[in-house]
Amino acid sequence: MDPRPVLVAGGGIGGLAAALALVREGYRVKVIEQSAQIGEIGAGIQLSPNAFAACDALGVGANLRARAVYTDEMVMFDAIDAKRVAAIALDARFRERFGNPYAVIHRADIHGALLEGVQATAEGIEFITSTKIVHVDQDEEGVTLIDAEGGRHEGQAVIGCDGVRSALRQQYVGDGIRVSGHVVFRAVIDTADFPEALRYTAPCIWVGPNCHLVHYPLKGGDKFNLAVTFHSDKPEEWGSMDGDPAEVQRYFRATCDAVQQILRIPKAWKRYSTADRDPIERWSFGRATLLGDAAHPMVQYLAQGACMACEDAVTLALALRREAGDWPRALALYERARLARTARVVLSAREMGRLYHAKGVERLVRNQLWQGRPQERFYDALEWLYGWTSANCLPPD
Repeated sequence: MDPRPVLVAGGGIGGLAAALALVREGYRVKVIEQSAQIGEIGAGIQLSPNAFAACDALGVGANLRARAVYTDEMVMFDAIDAKRVAAIALDARFRERFGNPYAVIHRADIHGALLEGVQATAEGIEFITSTKIVHVDQDEEGVTLIDAEGGRHEGQAVIGCDGVRSALRQQYVGDGIRVSGHVVFRAVIDTADFPEALRYTAPCIWVGPNCHLVHYPLKGGDKFNLAVTFHSDKPEEWGSMDGDPAEVQRYFRATCDAVQQILRIPKAWKRYSTADRDPIERWSFGRATLLGDAAHPMVQYLAQGACMACEDAVTLALALRREAGDWPRALALYERARLARTARVVLSAREMGRLYHAKGVERLVRNQLWQGRPQERFYDALEWLYGWTSANCLPPD
């Protein structure tokens, strides 16, 4: 095997998943991260069965399961009248159908599980921090990454895991981000401060006109994750900052008492202006490819960003195995396996956001959409998303 490392640009969830997948296939890996340390910030994320399937394939499923909070159901409430709109049971029927549970977890915990998996194979991996990649040179034999200080990093291939504003994507694709105009306020609070009557062991979404609220338990149940989203009425730029509670109250003025009660709890919010990109038909170029948010950034409405990055990593490693380490052929196979699926998630997430934020007659249609639907029909509708496994991720030979 080529002794040169595979270069992974970015040390977030996607970068660590890619590094772990490659090391498990026998490759040496160099992870280059622009932050001063390898770590993850943020709040809670949801883990659907496909995420567990990917993390099992990466060898960290047991670690992840030990840190997750398992949920009884997914519930949608109308944020105007507080009525239950729909619920999807996540019990034994769900686990039998999809082979894995549905859970919630802190971002730092999934990142930590992946990092521990990588560190367990420390001989095959190197980390470089405080280094921003700005350009890629490549030929038929290998690649060279050039950083902002002029440093050069040579390897057999490069995996761009450098996020929504990916330098690799800018060089090879050159498209722009799509600022959604949707703003997310996030907070993590103590369970003791959360209304006892609303402490569901479930991801709960309260859907309202141009806004919604999500909450679920974290950290073994001693914390609750809150995420509120609204359509901003002013121009937005992608990024984050501290959030003003008064801004949340303004956009949720029309919501019910239960929602108002929850919104008054956090003393501090983090404000995120969200963005995605339109799906593209190509993201692999010779010995360079993209993964995770660099390849298919998406808005949050299907809770699939981290899940898709882990799927990408597993698929990439299996493509390399099938093509016996031939990088151009393997990256073409990886791309072919992932393009349509991830594009469907990107576009479906946008449509789900519209459904959540329906108003007027559309709200009435939404609230009747799932009335009386048996659980098996919900599961059928989710099969395309949650039924992914490492055994079915590559197209036939």
